[in-house]
Amino acid sequence: MSHLHRRGHHSPVNSRLPEEGEGEEVYNIIPIHNLLADHPSLRYPEVRAATAALRAVGDLRKPPFVQWLPQYDLLDWLGYFFGFQKDNVRNQREHLVLHLANAQMRLTPPPDNIDSLDASVLRRFRRRLLKNYARWCSYLGRRSSIWINDSRSMREEDQRRELLYVALYLLIWGESANLRFAPECLCYIFHHMALELNKILEDYIDENTGRPFLPSISGENAYLNRIVKPIYETISKEVENSKNGTAPHSAWRNYDDINEYFWSRRCFDKMKWPIDVGSTFFVVSGRKRHVGKTGFVEQRSFWNLYRSFDRLWVMLILFLQAAIIVAWEGKDYPWQALSSRDVQVKMLTMFLTWSGLRFLQSLLDAGMQYSLISRETLWIGVRMVMKSIVAAAWAIIFGVFYSRIWQQRNQDRRWSNAANQRIVTFLEAAAAFLIPEILALVLFIIPWVRNFLEETNWRLFYMLTWWFQSRTFVGRGLREGLVDNVKYTLFWIVVKPMIKPTRVLLNLRGINYEWHQFFRNSNRFAVGVMWLPVVLIYLMDLQIWYAIYSSFVGAAVGLFDHLGEIRNVQQLRLRFQFFASAIQFNLMPEEQLLDARGMTNKFKDAIHRLKLRYGLGRPYKKLESNQVEANKFALIWNEIIMTFREEDIVSDKEVELLELPQNTWNIRVIRWPCILLCNELLLALGQAKELVDAPDKWLWHKISKHEYRRCVVIEAYDCVKHFLFKIIKQGTDEQSIVMYLFQEIDHSIEIEKFTKTYNLNVLPKIHANLISLVKLLIQAKVDLVKVVNALQALYETIIRDFYIEKRSMEQLREDGLAPKSSSGKNLLFQTAVDLPSGDDTTFYRDLRRLLTILDSRDSMHNVPKNMEARRRLAFFSNSLFMNMPHAPQVEKMRAFSVLTPYYNEEVLYSKEQLRTENEDGVSTIFYLQTIYADEWENFMERMRREGMENDKEVWTSKLKELRLWASYRGQTLARTVRGMMYYYRALKMLAFLDSASEMDIREGARELSSRIMSFGPDGIGSQSFHSSRSLSRASSSVSQLYKGHEYGTALMKYTYVVACQIYGTQKAKKDPRAEDILYLMKNNEALRVAYVDEVIAGRGEIEYYSVLVKYDQQLDKEVEVYRVKLPGPVKLGEGKPENQNHAFIFTRGDAVQTIDMNQDNYFEEALKMRNLLEEFKHNYGIRKPTILGVREHIFTSSVSSIAWFMSAQEMSFVTLGQRVLANPLKVRMHYGHPDVFDRFWFLTRGGISKASRVINISEDIFAGFNCTLRGGNVTHHEYIQVGKGRDVGLNQIAMFEAKVASGNGEQVLSRDVYRLGHRLDFFRMLSFFYTTVGFYFNTMMVVLTVYAFLWGRIYLCLSGIETSIAADNSSNNKALAAILNQQFIIQLGLFTALPMIVENSLEHGFLNSIWEFITMQLQLSSIFYTFSMGTRTHYFGRTILHGGAKYRATGRGFVVQHKSFAENYRLYARSHFVKAIELGLILTLYAAYSPIAKNTFFYIALTISSWFLVVSWIMAPFVFNPSGFDWLKTVDDFDNFMNWMWYRGGVFAQADQCWEKWWQEEQDHLRTTGLWGKLLEIILNLRFFFFQYGIVYQLYIAAESKSIAVYLLSWIYVFVAVAIFIVVAYARDRYAAKDHIYYRLVQFLIVILILLLIIALIEFTRFHFIDLFTSLLAFLPTGWGLISIALVLRPFLKSTIIWGPVAAMARLYDILFGVIVMAPVALLSWTPGFQAMQTRILFNDAFSRGLRIFQILTSKRK
Repeated sequence: MSHLHRRGHHSPVNSRLPEEGEGEEVYNIIPIHNLLADHPSLRYPEVRAATAALRAVGDLRKPPFVQWLPQYDLLDWLGYFFGFQKDNVRNQREHLVLHLANAQMRLTPPPDNIDSLDASVLRRFRRRLLKNYARWCSYLGRRSSIWINDSRSMREEDQRRELLYVALYLLIWGESANLRFAPECLCYIFHHMALELNKILEDYIDENTGRPFLPSISGENAYLNRIVKPIYETISKEVENSKNGTAPHSAWRNYDDINEYFWSRRCFDKMKWPIDVGSTFFVVSGRKRHVGKTGFVEQRSFWNLYRSFDRLWVMLILFLQAAIIVAWEGKDYPWQALSSRDVQVKMLTMFLTWSGLRFLQSLLDAGMQYSLISRETLWIGVRMVMKSIVAAAWAIIFGVFYSRIWQQRNQDRRWSNAANQRIVTFLEAAAAFLIPEILALVLFIIPWVRNFLEETNWRLFYMLTWWFQSRTFVGRGLREGLVDNVKYTLFWIVVKPMIKPTRVLLNLRGINYEWHQFFRNSNRFAVGVMWLPVVLIYLMDLQIWYAIYSSFVGAAVGLFDHLGEIRNVQQLRLRFQFFASAIQFNLMPEEQLLDARGMTNKFKDAIHRLKLRYGLGRPYKKLESNQVEANKFALIWNEIIMTFREEDIVSDKEVELLELPQNTWNIRVIRWPCILLCNELLLALGQAKELVDAPDKWLWHKISKHEYRRCVVIEAYDCVKHFLFKIIKQGTDEQSIVMYLFQEIDHSIEIEKFTKTYNLNVLPKIHANLISLVKLLIQAKVDLVKVVNALQALYETIIRDFYIEKRSMEQLREDGLAPKSSSGKNLLFQTAVDLPSGDDTTFYRDLRRLLTILDSRDSMHNVPKNMEARRRLAFFSNSLFMNMPHAPQVEKMRAFSVLTPYYNEEVLYSKEQLRTENEDGVSTIFYLQTIYADEWENFMERMRREGMENDKEVWTSKLKELRLWASYRGQTLARTVRGMMYYYRALKMLAFLDSASEMDIREGARELSSRIMSFGPDGIGSQSFHSSRSLSRASSSVSQLYKGHEYGTALMKYTYVVACQIYGTQKAKKDPRAEDILYLMKNNEALRVAYVDEVIAGRGEIEYYSVLVKYDQQLDKEVEVYRVKLPGPVKLGEGKPENQNHAFIFTRGDAVQTIDMNQDNYFEEALKMRNLLEEFKHNYGIRKPTILGVREHIFTSSVSSIAWFMSAQEMSFVTLGQRVLANPLKVRMHYGHPDVFDRFWFLTRGGISKASRVINISEDIFAGFNCTLRGGNVTHHEYIQVGKGRDVGLNQIAMFEAKVASGNGEQVLSRDVYRLGHRLDFFRMLSFFYTTVGFYFNTMMVVLTVYAFLWGRIYLCLSGIETSIAADNSSNNKALAAILNQQFIIQLGLFTALPMIVENSLEHGFLNSIWEFITMQLQLSSIFYTFSMGTRTHYFGRTILHGGAKYRATGRGFVVQHKSFAENYRLYARSHFVKAIELGLILTLYAAYSPIAKNTFFYIALTISSWFLVVSWIMAPFVFNPSGFDWLKTVDDFDNFMNWMWYRGGVFAQADQCWEKWWQEEQDHLRTTGLWGKLLEIILNLRFFFFQYGIVYQLYIAAESKSIAVYLLSWIYVFVAVAIFIVVAYARDRYAAKDHIYYRLVQFLIVILILLLIIALIEFTRFHFIDLFTSLLAFLPTGWGLISIALVLRPFLKSTIIWGPVAAMARLYDILFGVIVMAPVALLSWTPGFQAMQTRILFNDAFSRGLRIFQILTSKRK
């Protein structure tokens, strides 16, 4: 760490140049400190121009107290004046130079003087970078500190001033650390610093000193210490107040509150400049001077759902009310009911409801946001009070007017004129009430007016909109263009909810209640119980319709995008002939497209794409005449195949079949890959045989109909000619014979007499002779005698049989077709054969290709064999026929970075990790070898080719290769880095192809073909492989042709930064992960690692630094590039966004792609990145994109069935789901990675995620919210994909679902969701709700529907109402059946399945998708989806009620390990098992006591969905657990569970060791919840007492009494049971250890007492033995209810005597629940054959691929 201490105290006062004796200054990408250095990037004049512009300090006043050196530039000048850190200055210098150089490269046409910085480049960049600042100034009514007149042409001092402004902003941003999450705080700082900069530039004199003006802050690290640190420390103290996120959000200020303080003018009055640390802003606690929350208060309540989306709920409630009013009339059709004046008047009650809902909204606003009101924000309070008063007034007015209508009607006993007049009066009032809604509708129809009103900062407009919405800096001007408006409005108009009410219950009279009824004269509670599930289903009706309709809209959009046109390799074969043109058109830049925006060019583009897509005009033909394009295509295609080989997804043999060989034998046609040509030659021979007598033209016409057939005939002919000349000595008779023979054939073809001259029936014989000859030639040891014999046989066949006209020997000699001398010294060819040496790999490779063409009889449909290779080829080829922007040259493309946050996950699997076996004896390497069997074979083949002689060497000399191979199949950092470095490799290749001349390409192709490695398991040439190129990851075949500049271009355009937060700590601890990270840096030139370093300074203080390191290839070591000091620890908020934020300053370019640690990329997709980045230029609607959404492929689906279900669900969301969200709904957000961000747009608006503790736990989506609120645009593009790993075990998936559901629960409370709910227009708001928090809310509704239905049925059943209405159940239950069917459909996951089926149909074909769906059902996917629904419901509901959201590390390993019962119980007891047992108990009671349940069929029909849910929630963790039903494991699991239950651990016991610790942790959310959360929890727990109330009246001992005394007396049972438990527990603790006999005595006495009590009851009451078991069903829930309430009251009870018995009873209940859950598992484990069936279900996909899963699960590997 010594060098870290040394580097920790640099300041800008130190010289930038190294001192004498030191080495060259370390640079990141370009050595701009030394423009004469030998670096490929410095060849660009644009780099020199940007650097020169920065060095043009000119006559600027120099900073005082500094020795000014000639090499200093404008950034140094700013650094010294304002006290920025030296490394911050260095970092931003490179950042600025790179950006300006790249921007100037893109200028079209290029500037006249390329050696100077173009003024337009700088001006555009300044406007772009400071656009948010300009908006902020306008919003606050402040004059901007940018003192430049944009209207005049730029002078030299203006250019310098512009550079100073952008450099100042970047320096502020680069050193602001956590303040970067508060973009308007940075605007405030920039505003004042730019003002001081202006004063320096304008030579102001300081009034106080009379000297030239100096900034108010300057000196070493002044900016960090005087500006950043005070604000940082305030945030840090607020975070401390949050008590690690457990305090209510309203009690502390998060990043948003800090930022929104700068949205009002008070920041100027209170904070001042230089910053006044005595300002109220810096006061963290204390009522008087504490600023408190700003802009919004996050209150934990379910009411937030209503408050944020009040327009939706108003619509739903009013629709429901109207439906009930109309249906109540009992007419057949709605219009019949509406013709009645009574109904018409009743419909006016909707205004009463509406005004009441508005009043509710105003009360909620006031109740939740009151803490925003202070002396500074008084108008907020005024608005709240006035809105409540006005809303209440409207409710009263409508109530009075409505009652007056009915008074008049009842008085006149008809609808008289007076009554009608009162209706008119009511309608006039309603019209006034509707004025704001009508205005909103008008502004919706003309959205640009609304945008203008909101974005224009005129006081008049502010006053007009003040009443309707509070003024905020974000959320203004969010309306889309008219076309988009129409699209998403049409989407929602299709969806209409319906309902059928019933009146049976209210009309029932004379019910015989079976318990004590408190309200005997009303059945209204029963009606409520009946209606509750109906209303709940109604509320989620729109979600069901959204799922259905969005699936079909998504499919339609996908069809128009041309998705799924090439679904497999067979379809690729049909299109491959257009492939070269498609690559040329899409991936190669076309210089003539200078103005690609014109309509004419767009039309030409469309026509060209049409031709390519459908083969119109056969555009591939031009490639035969223009071989350069064919060579370019071959280079790209072969590089793709080469990466497949490096990844081991194809074998050496498959490479030969897939590659496009270089044209070394002067073949006249394109040499298509062998897989396209297989069998074609045989078919051509067959055609020739059939058309023996046909003229040449006709035969050739028939052959040429098939392009591949035409090519294969010509290639085979040319190859045979070439190789015969190659193996026959020059100057011999034999060579002359062969030459004349081919001349004759060529001549006959030329004059179209081939069929007349030659006997085509002989062709198969010649074909057979050729095959024999070639087979002899490619053997390892060639037998020359056999070769000569084969040549002679071939010669004989041609001379004797092939010619139609037979010739004599004399004629043959005359024609040169026989040897001139007839002396028989040597047989023909005996001395003429001269085979090329074994080193001529090209010859033998081409010969093998010829044999494949001649001999292949199968169709090669299974090449490549690997499913992943087939999928990638199909997707890549399909994407080239989709619409995408034209690719610019690499020099002119937008530069970009990739940023990956990494904490402590796996980098590379170690040898120990690979070999260590789990409890079943299965090691990771064995698992991988089994799952990826073909890839393992390919890997071993590659290792043997690279010199491995013994297979055991993979654990010694080839260990690194083995570790890499295994790591590339897991979710490791190595896999992610390899994938992202494909961008660098692709850019180098594309840069070479852009600049290479025709000669370069042609010569390069020839050179490569002579050097290219020889694949082949047996062929000659494979032995000489070691002399040719090794298949390493660092290089590729094309890289041998590079001239050097490609590296410079690629480095300027691409940087990969991995934010390894604790890399410094890992290095200090000698963690193997640090070594692996260093290995990755060493092998990847463009990779940079950013980490947070902790350095112990003087007095024991810890200083924190953001450090960037790279691997220097010259010095052969890791070097430190930048070290920027931080104000304190990075992690104040959520870990991942903080990690991203600290590394963000080291990214470069116009765009940044955010990539997670579990992602992958593909070389062929990387080729399309420059096309994707061009999307930033195009308007989508009325805005350009700020986030480009990218398609993901889930690569973990093959591991097990559950991984397949998860990936299928995820796949439909990341494809079809996001496609619909982007178009037509315009509400796509950012759902995690791999989206591409407009880097400078986000850099100035808060970064690429939000980081406030807990509220932003789903950090990614908040970037999307922020983007939409600030007027950004999110699009989705599916012609490019990135790989993504997902969790593969049920426990991992459950934790992931829990994290996402908790995150959505927190989103409900957030200001972003509230603002979007209010600021988006109505239809976009609908889309937003149903695709974010609404989805989770409606999932919860499904479960609540089951609860409401079952509790309702048990109420009706136990109360006796059901018996009374049993006679009239038909009409009653018809509506219920419809409702339950709907609920069951959703519950089964068909709702999730529909998008999957539709998307699969689109991309893989309808039959294939149906088959997949059926297979999924057979593998019990519905159980999985029902279980997941329970997970989402539990965590979403709990988070909204109580909080407790936290990051859950899911782990990304391979799951083939059996999870113990105790582990499953810990994870699912509260979320699933207890709830399932509760529902199961209700269903059992209903079956026992319901008169309807006597009809078995009806009972099954009514409760099947509920039973399915119960079974799913209990059984899923065992069904999807490897060896879940193994009898021995089940026995072990039960022992383990009981040990865990009874283990009494100490203070340091963990939850997985001790039940008590787990039980305490499981209640954590109740400790942090508020008063309302506790109250609601108690109210919900009261339901458990209902069992006792309902059942005691059913007992025989109750003697059919309906008195309340029966219920009250039943509590004696509870108290007695508790007393007995306490006595036994006391006796055990007191006597069990020493006086054991006393303990037994107590037990004996209790048993005797119980027996006596039972005898007395039998004798003196109507008690039956069955009452004992029935009463258990009554009293066990009561006990659980008491425990649950006690847990809520824990703070009061914990110190009392009660707490001990509560904990002891809770333990017994958990044992009981465990036994109930374990019982069916044990039964199924005992059942023979069930374990094998479960394994088959869990690993079906692997079975179908012939993998040995049983070995994985059962074998003990040595």
